[in-house]
Amino acid sequence: QLQASGGGLMQAGGSLRLSCADSRQSFSTSIMAWFRQAPGKDREFVAAIQWSGSRVLVADSVKGRFTISKDNAGNSVFLQMNSLKPDDTAVYFCAARLNRLASYSTYASQPQQYTYWGQGTLVTVSS
Repeated sequence: QLQASGGGLMQAGGSLRLSCADSRQSFSTSIMAWFRQAPGKDREFVAAIQWSGSRVLVADSVKGRFTISKDNAGNSVFLQMNSLKPDDTAVYFCAARLNRLASYSTYASQPQQYTYWGQGTLVTVSS
């Protein structure tokens, strides 16, 4: 139901744009987000966006380099990744949540708050 794409191999300093197509009925979506997981590490929050209102939350580790955006009409969310670093190497997952959060800024970064997950797309950044 969530299909992520756009990953690949990139040199440090380069850019990639990830896409996540949501085949579910979009009116049921409250928040969509990107997470990533590097080998041997826990899943890490990258960015989230509210489906209505477009409020954005971005992890400090990517702030200023990554931008999350959405296309409500196309039921898609995007992650523009600039100035890539080798530490950005990971499998990137998109996720969706149905219900609003009591505190968006507190809980939107927690993977357990999301019900639907895409299959992941691999991003490899070489030095």
